[in-house]
Amino acid sequence: MAKDLKQTLGKVIENADDQFDFIMQRIRNRFGLYKPLQIVCYRSYGTVNRLYLKGRVMANQGITSAADNDTLLKNLVNMYRRFESDEVRDAQLRVSFQGQEHTVITDKEGYFTINLEPKTPLQLDDIWHEMEVELIKADVSSFEAGVKAEAHVLVPPPDAEYGIISDIDDTIVLSSATDVIKMSQHTFMNNARTRLPFAGVSAFYRSLQLGRNGKRNNPFFYVSSSPWNMYDLLHDFLDINDIPAGPLLLRDFGLMQNKFFGADHMSHKFKEIQNILLTYPHLNFVLIGDSGQQDAPIYQEVIKQFPGRIICVYIRDVELPERAKIVNTISEELKGTVEMLLVKDTATAAKHAADTGLIFHEEIKKVEEQKEIDKSDSVGTPTQQAPAPISKDTRKIGN
Repeated sequence: MAKDLKQTLGKVIENADDQFDFIMQRIRNRFGLYKPLQIVCYRSYGTVNRLYLKGRVMANQGITSAADNDTLLKNLVNMYRRFESDEVRDAQLRVSFQGQEHTVITDKEGYFTINLEPKTPLQLDDIWHEMEVELIKADVSSFEAGVKAEAHVLVPPPDAEYGIISDIDDTIVLSSATDVIKMSQHTFMNNARTRLPFAGVSAFYRSLQLGRNGKRNNPFFYVSSSPWNMYDLLHDFLDINDIPAGPLLLRDFGLMQNKFFGADHMSHKFKEIQNILLTYPHLNFVLIGDSGQQDAPIYQEVIKQFPGRIICVYIRDVELPERAKIVNTISEELKGTVEMLLVKDTATAAKHAADTGLIFHEEIKKVEEQKEIDKSDSVGTPTQQAPAPISKDTRKIGN
């Protein structure tokens, strides 16, 4: 009975949300309120014979690029603009790749997805493959022909040693997901430049990408429960901190039935990881997460569903004893099959990775050095000070 009521209520909310969006689109059209349109293409993945692409068409909200000295007000305004998005339904796009053209239509929330077959199998000289997306038609007042975007799709090469699937919040960037107030401070008070990575994570991830063949072609996949509205911030955060690029697999944020009620943290992450492992049946993976939420139980289920496919699991300790206990219990249950390590820092994980042959031992020193740099940069971050203009030294970490 409760399940039926939930489904009925969800359907009512879904229809109301859909009608509201449709009415708002008509109002904006009538009064010429639509801003210029943009295409946002999300980093995705595929194989030599099949490429998957996801993106969204929406009004350009004028989100500005992150700077080290951005004020609290600017960060708050940009965050508001991310969530106050004006999506464009039923827009027509043309995807061009290898001289072929494919047409795709956006759904009622402005998203588009396409699963296309290359005309000829891909040459894997590079793990990233580009395709052009052009907006052909949109029933909004601000539509202008010629709006284009470049999409990037990752295809692991045949000589990749293993893949890495990583969480984001509280795994590579401090989010305090278990504390709503602190999480809001980290998220809304900062930007892609002032949110710092956990100490040493960039060097550790680069060492995993490098592997033991020295080709730096082990693919990364980032699975997070963060909404797609945060895509630009997370995309820029990875690039700014020299963390290996990879598909960002986020989830929608809205009142739709399958998002508001059903798509919880655990089911979303498990589904995305399942899709990755099914896409690459001959590639084994390292899983990285944190003890703050449900990463350990999710990864345990992945190990059960895909025996022999997971090399090891690293869980960053968020220093909550009750959460650590859960991880340690699961680790004991997995003993003899897959190692799940609860680690205090990335240097500990790097040492284990080197001892098990995942990375070169020489990389440990680089991780430790990067750890010290990151620790020095983290002193006086905006979440530790009163709200004020933010300033810190910029840095670019080389390979």
